Amino acid sequence: MLDKTKPEPLRSPLLDGANGVRHGFFTRSGGVSEGIFGSLNVGLGSSDSPDAVRENRRRVAAWMGAPAEHLVTVHQCHSAAVVVVDEAFPVNSRPNADAMVTRQPGLALGVLAADCGPVLFADGEARVVGAAHTGWKGALTGVLENTIAAMERLGASRERITAVLGPSISQENYEVGPEYIERFTSADAENARYFRLSGKPGHALFDLKLYTLDRLARAGVKAGTLGRCTYAEEDNFFSYRRTTHRGEPDYGRQISAICLEEF
Repeated sequence: MLDKTKPEPLRSPLLDGANGVRHGFFTRSGGVSEGIFGSLNVGLGSSDSPDAVRENRRRVAAWMGAPAEHLVTVHQCHSAAVVVVDEAFPVNSRPNADAMVTRQPGLALGVLAADCGPVLFADGEARVVGAAHTGWKGALTGVLENTIAAMERLGASRERITAVLGPSISQENYEVGPEYIERFTSADAENARYFRLSGKPGHALFDLKLYTLDRLARAGVKAGTLGRCTYAEEDNFFSYRRTTHRGEPDYGRQISAICLEEF
């Protein structure tokens, strides 16, 4: 039974250790949405009730210690684009991007996901944070490295940056076709190790989690993961792929958020 009283996000001990940083990997619990969107759906592009989505976003912002208008999200488009956020922007004028960075206290940067990997970044000493939506295309084209570089331009140091991958789809539930395998192995032959043969000819199971963590490690940051699967844990997470397999008409999106606390 989903808890509809308040959100209680998952957290990482790695990010809890960052000075003056608040973060949460929110689950699907603690909101007001009903049916297939039950209950903390924050997807502005879903067919859920707009009033319910607004209330869910307000609850997330409140947990983060920010007013609703300071919960900042972008129009995610599976890109490697990163924006620097100096002030909140209205939800109806969100830039097209898949990552954000800021050094402004009180702004909660949020990325939505329903199988893709949400990654939260923090350099507590420099007081710079970031958030990235990391699907296969964004990871392959450099959204993680671009986020780190954008944080450095704000004064962060990659040797001090901690990055944590939140709930995302596991290899066991992520079957892909031959054209997908070709994209990765053409980019780097070593990428073959992230694929394991599935029971379908020409298809394989892709380890998005390990691929993400390895790219973060190669970029020189301290990386960790919650190790949770969005597809397998139906009570806790929305999943685009699970919805597709069942032929359901739509799906919710969970949010992961990070902010600098105001001293």
